[in-house]
Amino acid sequence: MTEEQSYTTEEISKLLKISKLTVYDLIKKGDLVAYRVGKQMRIDATDLEAYKRRSKQLQSPGQRSPSPNHPQATGTQPGHVDFQGTSLQSASPTGSTPAMSGHGMTAAPRHLVITGQDVSLDILMRHMEKHTRDIRPLRSFMGSLDGLISMYRGESDLVSTHLLDGDTGEYNLPYIRKILTGRSYVVVNLLSRPAGLYVQRGNPQNLQTWTDLGKPELRLANREKGSGARVLLDEQLRLHGIPSAGLIGYEAEETSHMGVAAKVSSGEADVGVGIEKAARLVGQVDFIPLVQERYDLVMLRKQGNAAWIQSVLRILQSPEFRQELQSFEGYDVSRTGEILYEA
Repeated sequence: MTEEQSYTTEEISKLLKISKLTVYDLIKKGDLVAYRVGKQMRIDATDLEAYKRRSKQLQSPGQRSPSPNHPQATGTQPGHVDFQGTSLQSASPTGSTPAMSGHGMTAAPRHLVITGQDVSLDILMRHMEKHTRDIRPLRSFMGSLDGLISMYRGESDLVSTHLLDGDTGEYNLPYIRKILTGRSYVVVNLLSRPAGLYVQRGNPQNLQTWTDLGKPELRLANREKGSGARVLLDEQLRLHGIPSAGLIGYEAEETSHMGVAAKVSSGEADVGVGIEKAARLVGQVDFIPLVQERYDLVMLRKQGNAAWIQSVLRILQSPEFRQELQSFEGYDVSRTGEILYEA
């Protein structure tokens, strides 16, 4: 049997001459059927042609067709506009077009965009699909600060964040209050975990504290702007009066904890900032714990969100969910499911 041709989101954007962000929006709304292969979304050629035919059929004189650059509001979920993220991934493959709501038909599931990279979010998404049948979680692997900004813009529904405010020592809430000003939301703890320095096996540079980052000629593997690890590093450099210009490689960016740990493990860098779990997974790298960071979830309170927010809270507070998180060494679940702030 000949395998059907399929395309990546980047290839679709080139074929339709639209941005990748618009492709993600079409997938999110169900206009373009996609499925997951590993961490990549793919679209079959037949589904692309079906979308193009529907767009042509809906075009009429005096009415702009729902082209990719100007999608109609029909079928758009509340609070969603063009999605701005790096990748969009469903918790399970979508092999057919969502059913349309109507008499005698099942309503299409609502897509919820969840931002963040931690494996705990994979577990949460699986529980959400199991216990909440009318929603389909989609994952965007963006950093904490970018996630909050996307929520402010209405582009995401549930944001994970681990942002240290160096002046107060508080995690997340100072940033959330500033960015989501005028919004109604709830902040709930997901977990706490150690964060610190990745160093080469045996710690040949003898790096033990944040002040050691001021040593001359240190090669750094850095994270992208907007990530929690990048904010943690920048805050510590500021608090300890260490100029970033003194760190070789400060301007180069990796997009994950694993990427940073791998650079240190391979000998391409002397030090990086991240979480303990990545050091264990990469191997050949030592981890120096320096802080216990709080990893929280933010959910907007608005019309249509109450039911799924309550469902997520029940999942987070369930013994089953906590037990799964506890299987990962270093995860502290003593406050998991605790509501930390409401606005």
